[in-house]
Amino acid sequence: MMISNWLYLLVAALTIYAVRALPLTLIRGTIRSRFLRSFLYYVPYVTLSVMTFPAILHATGSVWSAAAGFAAACIAAWVSGNLFGVALTGCAAVLIAELFVL
Repeated sequence: MMISNWLYLLVAALTIYAVRALPLTLIRGTIRSRFLRSFLYYVPYVTLSVMTFPAILHATGSVWSAAAGFAAACIAAWVSGNLFGVALTGCAAVLIAELFVL
């Protein structure tokens, strides 16, 4: 049993190392492809969004209240861009939606 845990750790460590080290060794010059540069630029934002969105939908008692809070937060972010205001708007929308959903 214990050997399998160490094997899992070794495979995970090698995978992480390969993902980080291979691009440094294989790509020596500047990337000239406009498509590839824009793709690499947006990868962190997309990854964060993909990890965050499911958590948003399951953070409340109902998917509908979570969707209402998400929509309100998106609108508030588009209008003002103030992070504290966006958080308050999302929380208020969830609270109001939870009052009416239950």
